[in-house]
Amino acid sequence: MNNPPSEIDGANVLEWAWSGDKPFGYIHYENGKVAAKIYGLAICKYENGDGVYRFSCNEHWETEQDQKYGSINEAKLNIPLQYQSVIAKWQSQK
Repeated sequence: MNNPPSEIDGANVLEWAWSGDKPFGYIHYENGKVAAKIYGLAICKYENGDGVYRFSCNEHWETEQDQKYGSINEAKLNIPLQYQSVIAKWQSQK
């Protein structure tokens, strides 16, 4: 398992999931080629921000995409189909 850092892009990691050997999914260029493989999902909050962000990360916990949500539960329930190749097993950040 590959634990995330305590912060990603300046936001505190609240919960996270790691896909293991197979990625959750892929981001593709318009021509269909793979732009990034998504291995990590992290739900994060900026210190003075409202809502939370779900960061979709590569194998180094570098953000490839993000989306803002009103709650942690909403972020978990709205994972895009392209990232559902592996079921996310969420863990709390310690």
